[in-house]
Amino acid sequence: MKVHLNPNPNPLADSIREERLAQGGFGKYYTDNMVVAEWSEADGWSDAQLIPYGPITLDPATAVFHYGQEIFEGMKAYGQPDGSISLFRPEENAKRFARSAKRLALPEMSVEFFMETVKELVKQDRKWVPQKVGESLYIRPFMIATEVGLGVRPSNKATYYLISTPAGAYFNAANAVTVWISTEYVRAAQGGTGEAKCGGNYAASLVAQKQAAAQGCEQVVWLDAKDRFWVEEMGGMNLYFVKGSGKDAKVITPKLTGTLLPGITRDSILSVAKDLGYEVEEVMFSIDDWRDGIASGEITEVFACGTAAVVSAVGAAKSDHGTWVTGDGKPGPITMQIRETLLGIQHGTIPDTRGWNVKVC
Repeated sequence: MKVHLNPNPNPLADSIREERLAQGGFGKYYTDNMVVAEWSEADGWSDAQLIPYGPITLDPATAVFHYGQEIFEGMKAYGQPDGSISLFRPEENAKRFARSAKRLALPEMSVEFFMETVKELVKQDRKWVPQKVGESLYIRPFMIATEVGLGVRPSNKATYYLISTPAGAYFNAANAVTVWISTEYVRAAQGGTGEAKCGGNYAASLVAQKQAAAQGCEQVVWLDAKDRFWVEEMGGMNLYFVKGSGKDAKVITPKLTGTLLPGITRDSILSVAKDLGYEVEEVMFSIDDWRDGIASGEITEVFACGTAAVVSAVGAAKSDHGTWVTGDGKPGPITMQIRETLLGIQHGTIPDTRGWNVKVC
């Protein structure tokens, strides 16, 4: 499959683009171009088109509006010290996109085709990639069911889109967030769509997010659907817990059970923490383990990770069971060490010994 280039003939003026880049933020402005590709059951995928960024027009009876058959991904392009631009582990995003598509009965896209669309958009809009460490070009591939009709069945047509937005810090790294542990709502259940990156998972989470905000918290933490006992995720991010301190510290994260999103940042941190000399473990981790670990001092740090936020410290947790403050409520040294190391690899200031960075241009 190919990507045919029909770029925006009137890209944003350099001065305005630089002004927008300087503002930072997340998802405030979008680059000059986007990519579109069509799929049909009869003909398969068509070649992709790189075209000017702009609105899309859909029939009111388009399937995605009625049955939520949709998936997306989140990934980033980073400026490097030599002026080049790299993607971080993009093949993993491509594979997860295909797995999500399969779960939502949407057409799978090959890793090669997915990669080609991303590379061409980044090349075309490379001037939108911020150069400061901690900033990046956030890339959002997504696919929607586009058959027109109200029959409840997998759509026989789908459209793939690719857009991008310059991204500053999602959370202030110097501050730790406070989280609300939800016992009333759940994110996903066994056999559901928890492992897929689809909009429905996030839509269902918003009422609990409002509940968290009402409790003075920035994010919600999910427990398992059956027992409301096992810790799963924080918002749209994976969680980590640090036991102990110094060289003897252990870095643990809830194991994948079929209900958690297999985060690429999560997987990267398992490797980074090992490289830094820490013992790492994927375990079943309960709300009691969290509460008792904080009370005893065994748990010294808590943090969440994801593509948008990278690493964000968790300073306190609130729930119907009480409030637990981790340490002094501020980001801990191991959290910050892991964050800075991962960012350094992504931005090319620390050697990439695992070949995670893929140069685009």
